[in-house]
Amino acid sequence: MSIIPFGIAWYFASNPEMLTLGKSNGDLITPPLTSEIRDFTGYDQFSADNIKELSGHWVLINLLPESACHEVCVEALYKTQQISLMLGKDISRVRRVAALYSKTDHPVFNAEWQADGHLLKMVLSPALQEKVNSVLATPLAEGMLLLMDPLGNLMMKYPSGYDAYKVKSDISKLLRISQIG
Repeated sequence: MSIIPFGIAWYFASNPEMLTLGKSNGDLITPPLTSEIRDFTGYDQFSADNIKELSGHWVLINLLPESACHEVCVEALYKTQQISLMLGKDISRVRRVAALYSKTDHPVFNAEWQADGHLLKMVLSPALQEKVNSVLATPLAEGMLLLMDPLGNLMMKYPSGYDAYKVKSDISKLLRISQIG
């Protein structure tokens, strides 16, 4: 009887891929990219007035490299909205951002997203854009998602077409163990 626990421990030590504990669904950004509030500029007046919401909260950042929001972009924004609703009591700890690479004169967002009182629309600074582009293994695609911690570190990335339930699972784990935000 006393050999069984040692045998199991030896088996898992020899085959670590069999353990799935602590595994995340997104790709961890190592080392994390640091950012500051000044790296973000409000796209509209609402976002400019509420830019302070980025510090001290977990932030889901939808990357929008183009000047128009196509079907993939709309789907990604909808998914982050659903993720925040799925968090239940932790909804106040998470913010959502649609991050544009440049501010255009014509509206990027349709009327539904313009009226969304929980979606912050931000323009990334050129320095932060360069950092983000350097860490992405693939070319920047519409609908990609980044996760920023309460200290301003971009720490996880998800490819375009990500599964909202897997992102929610990762965020729930982080919120459960996080002492900040």
